Amino acid sequence: MAFFRQYIAPLIVVLVFMFALVAVSARIFLPSDMAAPAPIEEPNPTSDKAQAPDADVVAGLPPSLVPFIQGLPNDPTQL
Repeated sequence: MAFFRQYIAPLIVVLVFMFALVAVSARIFLPSDMAAPAPIEEPNPTSDKAQAPDADVVAGLPPSLVPFIQGLPNDPTQL
């Protein structure tokens, strides 16, 4: 049992560490588009899916809370 604790267990720990290091470092060799983080939004959202809910439909919220549900409009004059 002492042989396992002194030689085999540390070897397993070092091998797992080395495997993790190689797996994480492999991102360097990926093409640039694959090495980037995954996109958060769809690149081309469709109008049916990406439409925000109407302010009257969402729990009857007051108009001051609409930007928190629907987000700010692209045109600041529409506030």
